[in-house]
Amino acid sequence: MTDQLVLQIVREAFYYVIIISGPLLLASLIIGLIISIFQAATTISEQTLTFVPKLITVFAVTILMLPFMISNLKTFTIELIKMIPGLR
Repeated sequence: MTDQLVLQIVREAFYYVIIISGPLLLASLIIGLIISIFQAATTISEQTLTFVPKLITVFAVTILMLPFMISNLKTFTIELIKMIPGLR
């Protein structure tokens, strides 16, 4: 196994991590921003107000994006398994 192959695998792993977690993080960020603007406009400073909407949003986005996430994980896993014979 060469250094270049290891770097390629790590690069692809980071790519898939960003692709899979990106929609969840983006949805959480948008909901947090909307709630923060609402809190600033109404001078409500409740810290727990952001938790439940973010949790529900992340859960909903996970349910909607699950086929896409599983497909990407399956693709990456198959690529890794196909590389095993050539590692010598």
